[in-house]
Amino acid sequence: MKEGDLKYWLALRFIEGLSSAGFKNLLSAFGDPQKVFGVPSDALKVVSGVKAKTADSIASFKNWEQAEREMELAREAGVSIVTAHDPLYPGLLLNIYDYPPILYVKGHLREDDVTVAVVGSRAASTYGIFSTERLCRDMASNGITVVSGMARGIDSAAHRGALSVKGRTIAVLGCGIDVVYPPENRSLYEEIASNGAVISEFPFSTPPLAQHFPMRNRIISGLSLGVVIVEATEKSGSLITARLALDQGREVFAVPGIIDSPGSKGTHRLIKEGAKLVENVHDILDEIRPQLTIPLAQQASTEAMTSPSPRGESLKETERTVLESLTRRAVDVDTIIEHTGFKAKDVLAILLSLELNGHIEQRPGKLFLRKEQ
Repeated sequence: MKEGDLKYWLALRFIEGLSSAGFKNLLSAFGDPQKVFGVPSDALKVVSGVKAKTADSIASFKNWEQAEREMELAREAGVSIVTAHDPLYPGLLLNIYDYPPILYVKGHLREDDVTVAVVGSRAASTYGIFSTERLCRDMASNGITVVSGMARGIDSAAHRGALSVKGRTIAVLGCGIDVVYPPENRSLYEEIASNGAVISEFPFSTPPLAQHFPMRNRIISGLSLGVVIVEATEKSGSLITARLALDQGREVFAVPGIIDSPGSKGTHRLIKEGAKLVENVHDILDEIRPQLTIPLAQQASTEAMTSPSPRGESLKETERTVLESLTRRAVDVDTIIEHTGFKAKDVLAILLSLELNGHIEQRPGKLFLRKEQ
């Protein structure tokens, strides 16, 4: 997006009292922010979600220096500002009612990200940390991008699990993109930005205020095909994320815990109410399988060549190459990489696609073999 256009997006976002839903309704009514600033106040007031005082503020807006300063800060920090009209804006997030019109991004977003969120208690137990890291390590190994909030406890463990196998992960902040919270996560912040993205809807220097975190939670769930809750008390903020996920039509998963632990009360309640119980990564993959096929095919390869598969379906050339490298003897990922010459991330994505479509089987220890046809 041209900087001249971005200035109007930022200026409109800085209007006091304008909610994300009101911003969205203005876009629907007038097309883009630049046109909004040319509309008389009376015409703005009839738009749903735009109060009279807000409409007057838009019509009389003159503080363009604020928007220009924000763009300068982004350039200096190596931060991208992605608007809802940008092709890189996450499609899943765009489908929620109150999507953020602007995202600040440190790192990079990908159109083909297949995303699952993992959140939970800040005061996590050893069991919770271990379970989270293992689950997120397995998801990342299967080509899933792990989304979380970079908070202490379960969130940090989720990011670390994905990063431990060089997987992608996205952190959603409840503060400005230049504010690391909690401060001890500075190195984790940098590693996430290098292997995925740190994102925020808040302007530079916004502090981590309590009211920002429920707002952040809607983005965590909105970015994702499903949300996994690991350890949550009965009043945990993670349960807010679960409710938001349900409202947004996302899958909700919960990892069972120790029965007499307060940190298990929230997750066990979710399971009683119908959340999918998670013992391993396949419980997640099986549930989101219908939504994975197309994105993973795009992620695995950009080639258009196809050929008949043993089941009469259509496989891409890269998928067929990986399938032909397998036999009835289970082999590890490194062996497949050696035989095919493909990059590790591409092999992992292709293996997941083949597994979900019933062509191969995964055994313990990340070993793969071809199924009998």
